[in-house]
Amino acid sequence: MEALMNFLVDYKVAEVAILCLGIFALAVIGDRVKALFFDYALPAEPFMKQVTKLMQEDRVEEALTFCSANEKKPLAHVIKRILERSDRDEKAIAQSLDIASSEVAPKLVKRLSQVQMVSNVVTLVGLFGTVVGLIVAFKAIGSDSIDPAMKQTLLASGISIAMSATACALLVAIPVMVCYTFLYDKQTRLFAEIDEHSQKVVEMLRDRVYMPFKSDGAYPTNMNADKMKVPHAPTKAPKAS
Repeated sequence: MEALMNFLVDYKVAEVAILCLGIFALAVIGDRVKALFFDYALPAEPFMKQVTKLMQEDRVEEALTFCSANEKKPLAHVIKRILERSDRDEKAIAQSLDIASSEVAPKLVKRLSQVQMVSNVVTLVGLFGTVVGLIVAFKAIGSDSIDPAMKQTLLASGISIAMSATACALLVAIPVMVCYTFLYDKQTRLFAEIDEHSQKVVEMLRDRVYMPFKSDGAYPTNMNADKMKVPHAPTKAPKAS
């Protein structure tokens, strides 16, 4: 036990572990920021406005092409998979939505839980370092064989170890937790956008509302007046006298 405590103190194991976890968290956060805020982000309103316009004009093939150009974006991928089944029944359309959602979900949640894990583990490692420092401090106080001047030095050293471990842990855990909160919020918003707009597309396909409403077509004014005219009886030529 004595050798283990000396190893932990001499090589600053707690501080090194916290530093490694902080570097790991920084790498994961950078990857998730790039994915969620740049790679997977898509202006949903303009994109869906264009898709809806094409669907209303019965130009589903063009809508598919438009989605394919942005297929790396989760929203575009889901809409594309739904439109590929636009000629099927309601069950097939709903199934395509479920399959597409299951395809993009792992990309959105990938490695995000590791960020939260680092925040929790770093706190525990800091607590471990604090306990080690307190052990060193209390051991110095309880030893009768140590010179009083040396005892004060060991006591101060133990308290310093404890406080350093706590400070390092908090220095890493707090920013990591803040970053996790922003990343989780962005992930939730992406899921909400996908769910909202995909349901709207599914509803349009169920109703098969492709052509825009035109009042002239629904309520014609002439009612084919030319065809509805009653033909006049032919006039008889006057008899010759």
